[in-house]
Amino acid sequence: MSGTWSRLSLMLIVMLTIVSCGGAVATGQYQGIALEQPTEKPAFSLTDTNGEAYDFVARTEGRLTILYFGYLNCPDICPVHLAQIAETFDQLPAIARDAEVVFVSVDPERDSPSEIRDFLDRFDRRFVGLTGSAEELEVAQSAAGVPVARKVGEGDDYTVDHAGQVLVFAPDGRGYTVYPFGTRQTEWANDLQILAGMSG
Repeated sequence: MSGTWSRLSLMLIVMLTIVSCGGAVATGQYQGIALEQPTEKPAFSLTDTNGEAYDFVARTEGRLTILYFGYLNCPDICPVHLAQIAETFDQLPAIARDAEVVFVSVDPERDSPSEIRDFLDRFDRRFVGLTGSAEELEVAQSAAGVPVARKVGEGDDYTVDHAGQVLVFAPDGRGYTVYPFGTRQTEWANDLQILAGMSG
């Protein structure tokens, strides 16, 4: 009951702010971690859950793009990030329509394309899932400027030590902010509206 009330309260606050501000809830200042220097969108190509090649730069050109490297057996960080983004999209449907969320699995040994698709569909069917060989995934992570994931443990019951931050690129193709684990929905809602308007 308390969780339901908390979510309903948050949604009411957001809706009231949207009405009172003509559709804008953004403060004009980032609430995520602002980068000292903007970064360029990383160039890499992987395979989507339909088995098609996915050129990250080409497929996301001109769109607000959210990029996250994770894995399906992640006990907490991955599902929390994806749930927060999905719920923020529910609050901001106009922004969601023009955005691309890209989840890259860094556990190719266990995460099949169909399993990645099923996992993402629990949050939002529009989310894009990508996979590739260990070498291709290393190239993608290095291009994005995040630490390359590594296995921890032996056998099939291992975990994966991976980057916990979400990268966001404005429609102009540049990254101005990153979002660590613990970012709140209100912070996502604030910043995505600012970034969505940066079309270059």
